[in-house]
Amino acid sequence: MIMSSVAETRLVLGEGPTALLDGIAMDPGRPLAVGVTGPGGHGKSALLTELARAHRRAGATVLDAAPDPSDPVDPEAVLLVDDAHLLDDARLDTLRRLVVTRRHRLLVGYRPWPRSAALAELADAFKRDGQQVVLTPFTPKQTGAYLAGVPELGQRSDLVAFVHAQTGGVPRDVERLVHGLRGQENPMAVSAEPPRPVVLQFGPDLEELAPDVRRLLLAVAAGVPLPMDLLGPLLDQAPEAVDELLAATRAAGLLGADGRLSPIVRRAVIALSPATERTTVWRRLTELQLGRGAPVLPLVLSLRASGVLGDCPAPALAAAAEEALGGDPPLAADLFAAATAAGLPAGTRHAVAAAVAGDLDTALRLADRMLSAAVPGDRAEAAAVAATALAHRGQVGRSVELYRWAGNVPSAAFAAIGALALGRSTPGAEAPGDDPAGGPPTLHASAARLMAEGIRESLSGPPTAALSTLVQAAALLEPDGRAALLPDSPAALAALTAIHCAELDIAEGVLDRAVTAGIGGPLMARRHQLLQAWIRMIRGHTAAAAECLATVAADDRPLESRDLLLATALQLGVARRNSDLATLQRGWGPALEAVVRHPVDLFTLLPLGELAVAGARLGDLPRLEPYLREAWLLLDRLGAPALWSAPLHWTGLHAAILTEERAAADEHLAALRASADHSRYAAVVAAAAASWVEVLRGVVDPVRVEAAARGLHDAGLCWDAARLAGQAAIRTSDRRAMTSLLECARLFQGRPGALRGGQPPTADDGGGPPVANALTGPAQSRLSEREHEVAELVLAGLTYREIGDRLFISAKTVEHHMARMRSRLDCANRAELLALLRTIVADRSSTPGRQARPERVAR
Repeated sequence: MIMSSVAETRLVLGEGPTALLDGIAMDPGRPLAVGVTGPGGHGKSALLTELARAHRRAGATVLDAAPDPSDPVDPEAVLLVDDAHLLDDARLDTLRRLVVTRRHRLLVGYRPWPRSAALAELADAFKRDGQQVVLTPFTPKQTGAYLAGVPELGQRSDLVAFVHAQTGGVPRDVERLVHGLRGQENPMAVSAEPPRPVVLQFGPDLEELAPDVRRLLLAVAAGVPLPMDLLGPLLDQAPEAVDELLAATRAAGLLGADGRLSPIVRRAVIALSPATERTTVWRRLTELQLGRGAPVLPLVLSLRASGVLGDCPAPALAAAAEEALGGDPPLAADLFAAATAAGLPAGTRHAVAAAVAGDLDTALRLADRMLSAAVPGDRAEAAAVAATALAHRGQVGRSVELYRWAGNVPSAAFAAIGALALGRSTPGAEAPGDDPAGGPPTLHASAARLMAEGIRESLSGPPTAALSTLVQAAALLEPDGRAALLPDSPAALAALTAIHCAELDIAEGVLDRAVTAGIGGPLMARRHQLLQAWIRMIRGHTAAAAECLATVAADDRPLESRDLLLATALQLGVARRNSDLATLQRGWGPALEAVVRHPVDLFTLLPLGELAVAGARLGDLPRLEPYLREAWLLLDRLGAPALWSAPLHWTGLHAAILTEERAAADEHLAALRASADHSRYAAVVAAAAASWVEVLRGVVDPVRVEAAARGLHDAGLCWDAARLAGQAAIRTSDRRAMTSLLECARLFQGRPGALRGGQPPTADDGGGPPVANALTGPAQSRLSEREHEVAELVLAGLTYREIGDRLFISAKTVEHHMARMRSRLDCANRAELLALLRTIVADRSSTPGRQARPERVAR
């Protein structure tokens, strides 16, 4: 489309109007009959004024009045008539006859509605015997051309897009918005909403409308599609009358051709309509939607976004909340709260939504109220809500009681799971297949039953059977589990089972699917993320685990006790694997508090075992001993199931090694050997435990050690594998065995494995990988790659022993490195050496193309 801009009025013209102006300039005296039509605000008057101005410049007389049927019309004059749709039939017929004669110059503007028979005949005459110009909204390009004539605003693409999106390109609205932006202190700062003075300019337009048209605008402003069979009852009009109202509203330039309001008009309709009229229309609309069984959530969301949620009746809010629960539990909880504020008494569904959204305080408060005041059916659901909240807060015993009292299939299954988690036998009446309430076998009920079956199988049967059952339970909830109210998710239990039997790929897969499907809503989301982080940690991916943990911590909601216990154990586990003693020390107190807050159960044994190793590392294991004793008693009550016992024995072995309790280490080793045939995990840790004890007692069989370490690595325990090989390497006197084991340690840790010339490590280089030194500074060039590693860790505050553990070298070798660096750098004392090393490490970190080592300890 060709466009021109008239500087005086910033009028933007399309190809047709431009050709008209050019024709007048070339032959101003020729007969001309032009009908300009379009909705209000589309520029009819502006175009007519410009056409009249062109005639005046050519010396013609312009008469701005509709002709009287009885008066003659001067054929030499130009007759200008605007708003012809308001004329009576006689004057319209006079204009038609003037057009048909083709001897006069006429400039006539009119809206497409109201369209009388006389106006329709006039429009046909313009099409047949003259020219008809139909004005449409600006295209984005035309909006940009309009803004180009405003020096204060310019042609910024984001500003053009904002103006066009807000106005739909209606020229009147473009002009209003641009004028309002010019009045801003910083017009270049595009906001999400138009300035209020611009909105107020629509007031006179709305006041001139008929009441039925204003009601129609309010209905459309609700922001949802309105079929004709709904508009009629809403406006109390017959279908034909509704068609006329729609046509009148479009003709006013307020309703688009697609039946929608532009954002700026919608904002004006909502803001400037009388509150009582607005409330009446929207209440009637929601009532009609509810009566038709149609969804009300889109309507409620639209009103919520406009800040007028108070205009919705309480039943509509409750219905919308129920619709939202399956996809957005926090939104559902907010809408239930709004329904309560609107006068609807809070019910169990509000409690369910609050629980799934993770707001357990509200859920418990509402559920407790319902337990004593609600009807029996609601009391059962309230009991399930309270039981779920208490399970997440570590009150598993009380949770079991409430689930038993609720009495339906899911509750009976969850009660059985909770009882097993506490090491209690469950009555036969709680068998997951029984249904005392006669409820339907829903996906939720079926998943709960499979969860209970899977946990039972994990205590006595093969781990593969338990894992299969739990994975099936998780799959049942994937299609529609976002609103499932769960004390623990089948995905989390499947992942725990998979971790305990070294099926980490399966654990990751089931957790990934649960996170994608949103199983259990926000209530379960962080548990799934924490278990994902746990898998990364035991694989040795400590940076990824820490990143995942940081994501969980970024949530504003405080962690519930079970998640808090897992999170603190993760933090200490990552710190231990990074030899970060300071973080271990800082996190130990909060970790003990988390243990106190959550009594020991079957599903917290993993974090408890990790904390035992951390406590032993810090020399403070006795403070954890009462909880460890409770864990062993729990397992004894369940018959010492190998699946759940083996990981605790494995961590118990490491704690005993750190505290130098040989008898305890031997007991754990014996228990692991006894369960070696139960699962892949039990087999690999039993072999590794035997090798580890031998290594620490000075017996290093490199073949056995490497086989045991490789078994750990293949089972996903990569960090443990690297540590076993590294410990053996620094304790053997066989240089060839040392070289081979260090090679394995680095390989299992994911570090480069080739040694220089196949030679064993020496005190000079520590057996580091052959990494070319990319630094050119004189001091830096005198340090080997291994010495740079040692320097970074020393400056991070690690002891020689911790550095040796990290790099798989002895503390004595670290000491040799420090001595050689002091000699090479000609430092008089240790303080001078540390000062120079800080400069070298800082220069190295800022060298282009280099990145900080991933295992470097952050301070």
